[in-house]
Amino acid sequence: MSTLARRDTKPELLLRKELHRRGLRYRVQVKVPGNKRRTIDIAFTRVRLAVYMDGCFWHGCPTHVHRPKANREWWDWKIARNRERDEDTTRRLEEAGWRVLRVWEHVPPTTAADLVEATWRELGGVTRPGAT
Repeated sequence: MSTLARRDTKPELLLRKELHRRGLRYRVQVKVPGNKRRTIDIAFTRVRLAVYMDGCFWHGCPTHVHRPKANREWWDWKIARNRERDEDTTRRLEEAGWRVLRVWEHVPPTTAADLVEATWRELGGVTRPGAT
């Protein structure tokens, strides 16, 4: 597991590319306030919007449930622990005044970008002149 990508996954890169194409500028891997070991996948710091691209397997997507047959008890514990950590991270960010969006990796990048852009605009985000 230590060799698996924790950042710059294909779904995350596709979403970031689409957001950038739309003129939205963001930071990646920003530390979570109150827990420096955790990071925000895509952060719009001016409007305090945190976006997470959650992998279906690792975060227990209800649409794409896949439970390994080998060592099932451990995997159930691991995925449950990941979900608990996600909830704790969301709570910490919300308490610090951030809005949190969690997007499943199976969501098409344009659909995810529509959601992110709408939330960003709702929070007061403004693109630079000339950006499309």
